[in-house]
Amino acid sequence: MQVLVIGAGVIGLAIARTAAQAGHDVTVAEMTGGIANGVSSRNSEVIHAGLYYPTDSLRARHCVRGRRMLYAFCGSHDVPHRKCGKLVVATSPAELAKVETIHTQAQINGVEGTEMIGANAARAMESELSCIGALWSPETGIIDSHAFMRALWGELEDCGGAIAFATPVERLSFKAPHWRVQFGGREPCTLEFDAVVNAAGLGAQALARRIEGYPAEQVPRLVLGKGNYFGYAGRPVFSRLIYPTPIDGGLGVHVTLDMAGRMRFGPDVEWVSEENYAVDPRRADSFYSRIRTYWPDLPDGSLVPDYSGIRPKLRGPGEPQADFMIAGPAEHGMPRLVNLFGIESPGLTASLSLAEDVVGKLA
Repeated sequence: MQVLVIGAGVIGLAIARTAAQAGHDVTVAEMTGGIANGVSSRNSEVIHAGLYYPTDSLRARHCVRGRRMLYAFCGSHDVPHRKCGKLVVATSPAELAKVETIHTQAQINGVEGTEMIGANAARAMESELSCIGALWSPETGIIDSHAFMRALWGELEDCGGAIAFATPVERLSFKAPHWRVQFGGREPCTLEFDAVVNAAGLGAQALARRIEGYPAEQVPRLVLGKGNYFGYAGRPVFSRLIYPTPIDGGLGVHVTLDMAGRMRFGPDVEWVSEENYAVDPRRADSFYSRIRTYWPDLPDGSLVPDYSGIRPKLRGPGEPQADFMIAGPAEHGMPRLVNLFGIESPGLTASLSLAEDVVGKLA
């Protein structure tokens, strides 16, 4: 089967690699000049354990399964990663009750090794930490996401697949038994495929609206949730990831580490109407106040603007978090077409599991 995957982010690459390994003839159409130039290049690079997500949700199922698959992949492909663990901390009785509910949900989701610990045990692990209790998650880790995506690209090519860069998709239509796809770019053309996967990230909704005959009511709204990060201008004081109690729209301003040991903080949640990746230095004021709830000794003047990312959310401020949306033939009635909407965190962690699910829907 000739399969077109649209988008060369981590989700598109994982799906393309899985489809190619299954024996399909796979082409990836990427509108930019390289892989991972969108959502996939602007995240915390955290391997999530699967603590928070509602029972039987796609997020819960694919995060837990995908995390196990991802650690195995990293081990077999020499992708730099570290299972450093994380602490979800509470600084008040109300927060402690909320963290305890997260622990209960983690157990329901099948996350291994989680436990509630007291303030003394948490400080024994991280001496700079201030809290009244915490949830310890030993399965959480960090990854060199670009090395992971390069490995996916390599396996795609090893199986005969290819990526067409600077190749935007302008229109799709189904003329039985094939999908006719109009490409723009330097060499516009129209080609036929047996199956199509829309993994265009922030552009997934706009692309779905260019599919001839696709039911408009099946295209969800897109809400842009910007997350800003600030770097720490000093020696790292934490060796594990530190997360506060979650907030509306995200997991709170947390401590993240990269593979070089550099410490940074983020993301916050800034609702925006258009793509803009500049980090406003004035947002540091709110970062200081949030971080000092669990690290009181954060020095003045130590935060510097770093980078930002934008989450392709399906719901906005004050609304409950939406699940991943995987719209296959059973949902929209069009053959061998899968649209992916709202694949934000924990999309990176879930990518390998999501890929198997999506390829299965193309049969």
